[in-house]
Amino acid sequence: MEAKENKMGVMPVKKLIVNMSLPMMASMLVQALYNIVDSIYVSQISEGALTAVTLAFPLQNLMIAFASGVGVGVNALLSKSLGEKNYDRADRAANAGLTLTLVNYVIFVLLGLFAVSPFIASQSGIEEIRRSGEAYLRIVTTLSAGLFFQVMFERLLQSTGLTFYSMISQMTGAVINIIFDPIMIFGLLGFPKLGVAGAAYATVLGQSVAAVLGLILNMKKNKEIHLSVPLVLAPGLWVVGRIYRVGVPSILMMAIGSVMTYMMNLILGSFTATAQAVFGVYFKLQSFFFMPVFGLNSGLIPVLAYNYGARNRKRIEEALAFALKLAVGIMILGTIVFECVPSLLLRMFDASPDMMAMGVTALRIIALHFPLAGASIALGSVFQAFSKSMYSLVISVSRQLVVLIPAAWLLAQTGSVQNVWFAFPIAEVVSLLLSLFFFRRLYNGIVKKL
Repeated sequence: MEAKENKMGVMPVKKLIVNMSLPMMASMLVQALYNIVDSIYVSQISEGALTAVTLAFPLQNLMIAFASGVGVGVNALLSKSLGEKNYDRADRAANAGLTLTLVNYVIFVLLGLFAVSPFIASQSGIEEIRRSGEAYLRIVTTLSAGLFFQVMFERLLQSTGLTFYSMISQMTGAVINIIFDPIMIFGLLGFPKLGVAGAAYATVLGQSVAAVLGLILNMKKNKEIHLSVPLVLAPGLWVVGRIYRVGVPSILMMAIGSVMTYMMNLILGSFTATAQAVFGVYFKLQSFFFMPVFGLNSGLIPVLAYNYGARNRKRIEEALAFALKLAVGIMILGTIVFECVPSLLLRMFDASPDMMAMGVTALRIIALHFPLAGASIALGSVFQAFSKSMYSLVISVSRQLVVLIPAAWLLAQTGSVQNVWFAFPIAEVVSLLLSLFFFRRLYNGIVKKL
């Protein structure tokens, strides 16, 4: 433990951030690749199938929000308990995390059984899309145990510093998914041809394999926690309360993305199902650039937090300046790709002539905001590192719900779907201005005084 603390305080900052971020960036890049490949295969069924998966995304994202939010709460309590050498509380935190993971699974099984049909129907009146969307979403919700336990086991590994094993678990799940997507969708190697349902089963299979691997890695490699059935069955209300105190704001922040995508699907659906498909393709493609920036963010936060505790202003400033340049650089690359080869990107998804005409313009307009988003994400790491997560929540709500959705709706009233895409750059300008405002407040109030 002491060696890690020394590394945070003495290793050259740029090298430290690269070392801390690379495992997370690598695993998130694989995840982004899976997202893209998954949709490429689905698009080969039909444009309607691609739209169906797009309409399922808000509820899928909500599952990830619940899983990750509880993971954040467990991570915070577990890491703090280990730092205090309180191993009993660390064990209770880990096992309570498994209890809450099981609760999350039950919640989404019920949603899968009773809410899927009205949820999909509210976004589309086209029978083919509704039928495919319901089939896909019902499978990924009712069989979501793999997702929830995969996330929790990976968080337990991260909490105790075993980020390499966490990366192995995540990458294994993504690779299994990529391999079985075409097999189950198109009926290869003797498997039945399942179409969109095959994509859902491949997703569930990848998550389940990752969850089992995560359990094995925790049992074999994670010596700092002990998983116990009695503690899972009786977690203790005080432990649950501590986990949710940190986890609920995180759940809310990620759930905002579900509300935003759902509302955008409604707005775009008032034009055509093709517009919804374009939005889905954009969302998959942008992850290839956003995910590495989020990985960088994950590596930067502990560096900032440690040096905040050590009252080392110089290292904080150096770390943030380097990460800011790196994040903006990655996003500028994303903008260049979207601006220069949008038709090539859309061709990967077997885009129809209508989808191609709409999508080329959409990708070029939306990509204008990428560098601004990179700066906002990097600045947001300071708020998390300095325990000012409320700033991040305010920025996220403002960007996605207060600005983006109303702007998209107003632009939709012009009668041109292409105008709707300008809502993204507009919202990101507001997001960056708020990020700069809160950063200046935090810098002057805390960092300057170190």
